[in-house]
Amino acid sequence: MATILVTGTSRGLGLELVRQLLNLPDITVDKVFAVTRSKATAGLQDLLDQCPNRLTNVIIEDLSDISLANAASKQVEAVLKGRGLDILVNNAGTAVEYPKGVTSMTNREMLDVMQANVGSVHTMTRAFLPLLRQGWQKRVVNMSSALGSISRHKSYQWATTYSYKMSKAAMNMPTVQYALEFDNEDFTFMALSPGWTKTDMGGQDADIDLKPGVEAIKDAVLRDERADNGKFLCIRVPGWETYEGMNQYDGLETIFSFRML
Repeated sequence: MATILVTGTSRGLGLELVRQLLNLPDITVDKVFAVTRSKATAGLQDLLDQCPNRLTNVIIEDLSDISLANAASKQVEAVLKGRGLDILVNNAGTAVEYPKGVTSMTNREMLDVMQANVGSVHTMTRAFLPLLRQGWQKRVVNMSSALGSISRHKSYQWATTYSYKMSKAAMNMPTVQYALEFDNEDFTFMALSPGWTKTDMGGQDADIDLKPGVEAIKDAVLRDERADNGKFLCIRVPGWETYEGMNQYDGLETIFSFRML
């Protein structure tokens, strides 16, 4: 009976992931903690009303603020009543487009996205490590992106989300540092490329519909594989394993990343 905390659950991938986790029997997923920056959206509130004993909304106004994250950890600890947290999914993120080119992006704007997409991952991981140590899976999944690939940058040159690209490339490094440092405690830290999915952020021209895309994310999140430690994996979507277009989703280590361990 896994206990799982997911950030960025107001909409899109995070909200759908919470929904799909709650659709599983409680013998598989017992408690889900949905982190939002403010009051629950209508979609999340519906789930809270449907599953009051399994789902808890945890509000953290600034995910990069360690004091707020530590307070949230205490809230989760109280709900768990002596149990540990099995899985942390660092899903929250933001992106800004710069159609006038990379030089139109200011340092302040770049650092704000870095703080949201990288600093929050580090802060949340630090704050919830004590509870993760008590869990039976000790698994941390950090949402990365193919757009953070350096080796395939030309494939994604059309995307003008420069600070987002930089932040996802940067986020892979703390993932591998945690993987190295906590390997002897049987932790699993991995980066996951969730694919180009049809959400508000991904747009309707994206490859994958929301439900099958998140189903693939859910499968990757729940698989209890220590061999995943330090890896950058892609989701697996049936029919997309050998797609001849820009993106393939085969569930393997991403061809656009380095081998982290």
